[in-house]
Amino acid sequence: MSEAFTAPARSDSGRFGFATFALHLWTMVALAISNAALLLSIAAVPFALRGYLRAEIARLRRFSKTLNPLAFCVLVGFLSVVFSLDPEWSLPQAREMFGLVTLPLALFWVRDTERLRKVMDGVVIMAAVSALWGLGQFLNGYGDLEQRIRGPFSHYMTFAGVLLMANLVLLARFACRKPRINDWRWVACAVITAALLGSLTRSSWVALGGTLFVLVLLRRPKSALAWIPVAVVALALLAAPVRQRIVSIFDLQDPSNYDRLSMLDAGLEMIWERPFFGLGLGMPERLYPIYRPLAAPRRSVPHMHNTYLQVAAEGGMIGLGAYLWLIGASLLAGYRGYRRCLKALPRPGSKCFLELYLGSFLALIGFSLAGLFEANWLDTEVQRLALLFVATPFILDAQEGRLGPRVGQ
Repeated sequence: MSEAFTAPARSDSGRFGFATFALHLWTMVALAISNAALLLSIAAVPFALRGYLRAEIARLRRFSKTLNPLAFCVLVGFLSVVFSLDPEWSLPQAREMFGLVTLPLALFWVRDTERLRKVMDGVVIMAAVSALWGLGQFLNGYGDLEQRIRGPFSHYMTFAGVLLMANLVLLARFACRKPRINDWRWVACAVITAALLGSLTRSSWVALGGTLFVLVLLRRPKSALAWIPVAVVALALLAAPVRQRIVSIFDLQDPSNYDRLSMLDAGLEMIWERPFFGLGLGMPERLYPIYRPLAAPRRSVPHMHNTYLQVAAEGGMIGLGAYLWLIGASLLAGYRGYRRCLKALPRPGSKCFLELYLGSFLALIGFSLAGLFEANWLDTEVQRLALLFVATPFILDAQEGRLGPRVGQ
């Protein structure tokens, strides 16, 4: 490992920068603290670069496969402001793009698997504590559809989105390593799963089920059909409110389902009218009363309850293409890294890379599936976690390159 590569990370400013970066993910339950830690992490970058600017620029070029689509997302965001139906309205919305800085900061500060594991373990602990908080809310009258558990977060969907990705990281570890009874992660997984079910958030349930199917296909493809009766039995054992909530997913008369269909109809109309750069940032929810079907349950909505529909309505098909490029590049890198490590087993270190590649891949699959039913890309806390997992396979790929011939080669 070259001195030019490691010196910024090993310096006092490097340790401070990493600590504040990790802290901004671990304290998402309090966004004011998280934002302050994020700003401190950014402020530490110039101090870590002193004397190593040229080496760091060369290093960041290795991450072009994720930084290029990120830059394109930012460019398209500003273009959607310029071509907005109301640029004065859209311009303030552009500040939300500042949150994308989590991705380049992850590439800069998280330079090895040891740091990456620390960040992920901290995220899991934060999710487990949040899950316990949410389960405790059952004792205070929470738990029904009118007052769902949400832990320390402001919204139950944010709560479920964070729990979902943390849970999938744990499941990836269990799938790649021989489980130990005394591993604290078993308790964390049980608590997180219980709270995720208790949140009554169907989008996260569908994402969890779909991602578990992907996990089975990756790890035990020949036994995929055998898991069907297991899923049926598990469904039968669930609490009645959870089963009823699952059944409601397929009920087109359900008011929530019809509301989403109305948003889909309005969103497609928006995209048809402005297919290239969209209506502009923040405009779909503002103009929803004009585009909504007459029978729509609500006159106004906070967003389109679908990440892909929201992104396309705001930034057009170009904006949707930029978003899919960003997520797709990471999914492809994660899958390739996973397959590469799988071929290398039991080479030393390959198991560690395997579970981290798989964890980031599954977390992004879950995030992407949930995005079909909620605008989770607009959710600051969920987006920050997603950006960490977008960066993960590229961090691992760079680490493999520094250790010598890549695992599996």
